[in-house]
Amino acid sequence: MQMKVALWQTAPGSDIDRCLSRLGSAVATAAAAHADLFVSPEMFIGGYNVGAEMAAKNAAVFEAVQDKLCSLAVAHNIALVIGLPSPNADLPFNSCIAIDKTGCPRALYHKTHLFGAVDRAQFAAGDTLSPVFDLCGWRIGHAICYDIEFPEVARDLALRGAELIVTPTANMEPFDSVAARLVPARAEENAVYVAYCNYAGTEGAFNYNGLSCLCGPDGGDLARADKHQTGLFYATLDRATLQAARQNQLHLRDRRPDLYGKPT
Repeated sequence: MQMKVALWQTAPGSDIDRCLSRLGSAVATAAAAHADLFVSPEMFIGGYNVGAEMAAKNAAVFEAVQDKLCSLAVAHNIALVIGLPSPNADLPFNSCIAIDKTGCPRALYHKTHLFGAVDRAQFAAGDTLSPVFDLCGWRIGHAICYDIEFPEVARDLALRGAELIVTPTANMEPFDSVAARLVPARAEENAVYVAYCNYAGTEGAFNYNGLSCLCGPDGGDLARADKHQTGLFYATLDRATLQAARQNQLHLRDRRPDLYGKPT
């Protein structure tokens, strides 16, 4: 069984209506290319580095935005994973939502590992790792940006059956090593596909460094953008390839959790 994934490396924006309009055009293009799943960068709806007040304002319209995303999935018969803020009693969450082709929300995940002053000033940390859920016939888990840099996150998802970890991100200079080294390592050490979708361009003081990629279960690139490209980047996941990789890469089988303990 195969699944074609479209990663949308694009410039950030702060106006929600404009973001939705741009998203609609990109989703239509991906659907015309027969993609099954479309992935946006982190916090695409309303922008990432926009300040606490704007992040909270954007989160307040979550329900209306979700309805529009569900309608978009139905209109183009394509599944979506979109980064957006979601409401919370104190600071909002930095979230991503998965919506299937019928317009049904399948999972809403809140970023658990906050990075730096901007994340901590704008968002509350989620307290639960992503569920592993069915989408397009595949078992999917979420991570957001900094989450994927922690090996425990990908390992937990893999142990719970994830075949693909979808990771919207807003990674910036000078952290090229995340896409170049850590994302391929997360894929190979867990024998999973990892889709990592970033911005290109600037937002306030941040210079986003692109390098969106989809890495196969052997750690190799199936798709990779450069630092400055914008547009859609496609890769096709294949379950036979996944199963073959899992015959050769035995890290999950050969773990010794009895030795690892819980360091303080």
